[in-house]
Amino acid sequence: MSALSVRQVRRRYLVLHGLRWLPVGLTIPIFILLMQERGLTLTQIGLAVAAQGAVVLALELPTGGFADALGRKPVLVVASLVGLVSTALLVVADSLALLVAVWALQGVFRALDSGPLESWYVDSTLAADPDAAYEKGLGQGGTVLGLSVAAGALLSGGLVALGPLGPVSALTVPVVVAAVFQMVYLAALLTLLVEGRPAAGPGALRASIRSAPRMVGEAFGLLRRSRVLLALVAVELFWGFGMVTFEGLLPVRLAEVLGDADRAAALLGPGSTVAWLASAGGAALTPLLIRWLGAAPGAALLRIVQGATVVGMALLAGPVGVLVAFFACYAVHGASNPLHMGLLHRQVDGPYRTSVISVNSMVSMPAGALGGVLLGFVGDRAGVSTAMLVGAVVLAVAAPLYLPAAALRGAGEGTGLTWGRRTARAGTSRRPAGCRGRGGPAWRLASRPIGYIPRRPTGTPTGGTPCSPSPPPRFSASPCCSTCWTPGSARRTCSTGTPSC
Repeated sequence: MSALSVRQVRRRYLVLHGLRWLPVGLTIPIFILLMQERGLTLTQIGLAVAAQGAVVLALELPTGGFADALGRKPVLVVASLVGLVSTALLVVADSLALLVAVWALQGVFRALDSGPLESWYVDSTLAADPDAAYEKGLGQGGTVLGLSVAAGALLSGGLVALGPLGPVSALTVPVVVAAVFQMVYLAALLTLLVEGRPAAGPGALRASIRSAPRMVGEAFGLLRRSRVLLALVAVELFWGFGMVTFEGLLPVRLAEVLGDADRAAALLGPGSTVAWLASAGGAALTPLLIRWLGAAPGAALLRIVQGATVVGMALLAGPVGVLVAFFACYAVHGASNPLHMGLLHRQVDGPYRTSVISVNSMVSMPAGALGGVLLGFVGDRAGVSTAMLVGAVVLAVAAPLYLPAAALRGAGEGTGLTWGRRTARAGTSRRPAGCRGRGGPAWRLASRPIGYIPRRPTGTPTGGTPCSPSPPPRFSASPCCSTCWTPGSARRTCSTGTPSC
């Protein structure tokens, strides 16, 4: 798919990932305050943001199918153009109708943008070296994301502190600069992202349109066949809802504590910078968390810890206490993202990767929209602290949904295996219930990601007859298979009674 080396793929991914998130850092600290400056209430802002969730719900999976069928680069270029139009409209949006239009376009942008760049990185890495460990790049991507948003937030605070720029208000200037950086990102996409497209020209578009419904159906098929994948996607429902507390309500909480919205906006610039630096530090600690706790138990613990940090933002008195809790929250957030996405990627392989990531994003965005409406309503009626406490509880109750992934580790199917490429570590002999015969390679397909097609084995079973491998069903997660794996292996029988060789 790509003539790039593993190192070149990782470097390009990190550059593009950083440019993708730099404009976000410019707008996060000021968005709520900018809309309040233009006369909108928290409830109205929540309703406008809900337009994004509705659009994502409608388009997420089909656009993920387009990326898998047509290619990641064309979809990312279109997404970048839509995002640029949305940001330009935000510069002048001063009514509920215009703000709804801004967030509807953001929904199109997010539906197109979620998954293709990360999927390009993983697939390009594996194409360059099938045994490469792409988790390192995903973790570094989390660090780059944090640094980029931190730099954007710092620049945003500085721009606000400089005051108005002619007829442009101080809170609007960061939005203008964000649009400029989005144009830089578009140019970088056109230059750096190289992939082997499945087809070219109008025929590729028609083929992708025909393929998208199949991709969507098979993505939902993955959810039906894997309780682990289903639970991981369900985490996003709670996570997306609870993220409203620290992404949307924190500026309002800080303005409440300080008693001045402009002071809060100026403080949130450097404050958000520190928060996203903490996020980058949390992402950098991901390998240690995996080593100490394991990916799934660590992710579950971080859901609870993040809920506790939001409680601190809601209840601590004074700007220092609120900001310290805010920094801790983002450190946890930065560590959680690589863990969660790594667990997701290990559940799927092949051309369906972007579709599965789109399923994950599809549930996150509507949940965030619902959180914006409900928590905004609670904030208007009962106070922003009460709304943040409700969001904290929602964040924490997602922790048990990581238990199915943790159970895989206990069965020898999780940590200790290099999914989709290598077999279990030496000495592993545990075998899932229902598989008869000698333990070992016969059941290792259970540890492969859904959609994995094993390489043709070479070897001869004990009886001396060469193996005639019959690959298992494409989406089967059954621990028994009909494929011979190693020379000299004994005749094994699946639980259905079908000989394996």
